Amino acid sequence: MKKMQRVLLVWLGCLVFLAACSSGNNNPGGTNTNPAAPGNNGEEPVSAETDGELPHVELIWYYGVSQVSPDQQKIEDEVNRIVEEKLNATVKLRPIDFGSYTTKLNTASAAGEKFDLVWTANWAFNYDENVKKGAFIPLDELLEQHAPQTLQAIPSFTWDATKYQGEIYAVPNYQTITSRYGASIRKDLADKYGFDASTVETLEDLEPFLASVKENDPGITPLMLTGPGTKFEPFMYGFDDNGVRIGDDTFQTQILEETPEYKSFVELMHSWFEKGYINDDASTVKQIDAIYNGKYASGLESAMKPGYEAEKKASNGGYDVIGIPFTEATTRRTSNITTLTAVSRTSANPERAVMLIELVNNDPELYNLLSFGIEGTHYEKLDDNTVRIDPNASYRAQNWVFGNVFNGYLVEGQAADTWEATKALNESAFVQPTFGFSFDDTAVKAEYANVMAVKAEYEPLLMTGTVDPATYLPEYLTKLRNAGADKVREELQRQLDAWVAENVKS
Repeated sequence: MKKMQRVLLVWLGCLVFLAACSSGNNNPGGTNTNPAAPGNNGEEPVSAETDGELPHVELIWYYGVSQVSPDQQKIEDEVNRIVEEKLNATVKLRPIDFGSYTTKLNTASAAGEKFDLVWTANWAFNYDENVKKGAFIPLDELLEQHAPQTLQAIPSFTWDATKYQGEIYAVPNYQTITSRYGASIRKDLADKYGFDASTVETLEDLEPFLASVKENDPGITPLMLTGPGTKFEPFMYGFDDNGVRIGDDTFQTQILEETPEYKSFVELMHSWFEKGYINDDASTVKQIDAIYNGKYASGLESAMKPGYEAEKKASNGGYDVIGIPFTEATTRRTSNITTLTAVSRTSANPERAVMLIELVNNDPELYNLLSFGIEGTHYEKLDDNTVRIDPNASYRAQNWVFGNVFNGYLVEGQAADTWEATKALNESAFVQPTFGFSFDDTAVKAEYANVMAVKAEYEPLLMTGTVDPATYLPEYLTKLRNAGADKVREELQRQLDAWVAENVKS
């Protein structure tokens, strides 16, 4: 028996030795620690087609959608046809509707659920908060090794906006990086009532149009608002995101809720709510989905990019819309982090996850499949670069969730030079003076959390006009102060003063 055991041990040792020798690399155990990085001589990243050493892996990718589509499995099957061939990997796509995305991902992340890629933003599954929690891994080295094309394609200042303590924690899904505030109105209704959109310069100027719709089209909501999507936009009222008035060289911050401009905005919203211009469920509606398409006359907008009217038409029952800007285009840190893809700290395969990011951002077939679905089933091509989306198709997604939109199709109605115009706007937009500054709440973590909780309670009610600001605004301000808003502002001012001293030339 002992002799047989010795023979088996020798035989197993030989197998291990042979396996190590046949691995074809210099690593002691035959493990390829950098399976798809560019070579030292500048070679292109390798794929499963050229490098048999890539083991097969399965990746899990969470992202947001307006609503989960019936044909989701068909899309996943087609995605995996591409990804398996090029990366020797398969992907489990996990779309979640935007309305419940933050809650579900917070739960999954807190529970330590294993997944690889995750969509994040400044407005959903909050990027900054999750970076500070350690939910994502730093990507600088991984991007250099496995996503060099993506790293090069996105402007350096956009990468800077993603950094926390000097490191990148997510890849921007590069699109418009500007904010331009205004409204969109249905063109057929504007024509019907002889409403000249070119005369509108401020939010208040919309009222004649809203009144006409309310009086003559009882089945249509004059102004559709949602609780999470309706905000007091500082730039529209002359402030930046930190409460600094544009043009103030002293960079003094203010609590925006205490300003006359804020009070004026919520009073206007309440007057419109009382007149029946705003949907009754505005404070509780989390997203505008199919049940509202074509049933509202106008909405407020925060990113009026070139070609946006055509995209809006596709999501509003096929009705043409007119965009009415109230501000010039501006770029700020938050407009550069409105849509990103991060790698979860629980990922078992972060290298391959970054390889997938690189593939999505540089393979038009894969990107357009995720964005628009299957040709002939969910859309038809009008020319090489333009598609007509079937409004009744069983797949719908937002292209800005997945990657670089400049690699994608244009939607019917968008001008042929939409991408060029968007890039030009990105480069020419007004840069806010505090661009690059990021507040660190470490010193006031409890107060900041309390303030944000109060905001979450009152903002949907006040912003949508659902409650009377004569009563609720004083109550809101009292609760903000009790929560520690003054202490948070003081810490913000301290950090901003230090940042200005280092970054702003006198």
